[in-house]
Amino acid sequence: MSGASVLFDAPGPRARRLSRIFSVVTAIAVVAGLGWLIATLNAPRESGGITLPGMFDPARWDIVTDPEMWSFVIGVGVWGTLRAALVAAVLAIALGVVLSLLRSSTIAWIRIPTAVLIEFFRGMPVLLMMLFILLVAGTGQYWAVVSALAIYNGALIGEALRAGLVALPRGQREAALSLGMRPLQSKMLVEFPQAFRQMLPIIVAQLVVLLKDTSLAYIVGYPELLRVTLNNLGSFYGNRYAFTLWCIAFVLYLVMNLTLSAFARWLARRTDRRYHIGKGGGTTLPDDPNQAMLLADANAAARQSESQGPR
Repeated sequence: MSGASVLFDAPGPRARRLSRIFSVVTAIAVVAGLGWLIATLNAPRESGGITLPGMFDPARWDIVTDPEMWSFVIGVGVWGTLRAALVAAVLAIALGVVLSLLRSSTIAWIRIPTAVLIEFFRGMPVLLMMLFILLVAGTGQYWAVVSALAIYNGALIGEALRAGLVALPRGQREAALSLGMRPLQSKMLVEFPQAFRQMLPIIVAQLVVLLKDTSLAYIVGYPELLRVTLNNLGSFYGNRYAFTLWCIAFVLYLVMNLTLSAFARWLARRTDRRYHIGKGGGTTLPDDPNQAMLLADANAAARQSESQGPR
């Protein structure tokens, strides 16, 4: 089979012509839509009997040169968002690890209640959980936000890690047990590290969602980025700068999420370099000699077990 072959019929002249026409029409529609949006935002509007300039008028953007505004946004809003997200992320990962181990237990009275608990937390809205913790537990705004985010995202991460454990080949566990490991040692030293690396993109994607969900703290009164910009600064500067403050919050959220995504890609590449399969078929082992020995023996036994097949 040649490398030039494809899984579908190559488009003919008519199909290519239609594709170019649709591409041009789509581009024109997108440009027209963007032009209409910019013209609508830049049009003057009436508010309380006063004619306000358009959203892109320089009079609406002069606050971006105010250092006190930026110190309040960064020092209170961004710091409040990152502080809640960081603590909630650490707790969510720790909770997810515990839940995944309990959920994959062979003991029914541990596995079944854990499954029910995970489904309960996955089905509860984060905002409702924040309000419940704030009103019933009386923990305060910060810990209500952190606890709700940690519990909800911990349940999702735990289910993802459990799926990673289930997706591993059976030979990994059988090889570890054949080396004399106990079931818990096999899960912690051989199975769980592999499942965690496989599910790392899903975990980081969930942490990005966690960072964005901190904006729900606006409802419970916690001073995060959205509340600081649209509520506190919006009340201080007036509705004239509402769109400007919205753009500032949007850009800052975008920067934080893209930074987290870039860190996740770097971490995934670094992890792949430590555990990748080389060109000659050899496995690059971890730096820890003990862990490297266990992983090498487990991989060798797994290959032997899989080559023999079922008896």
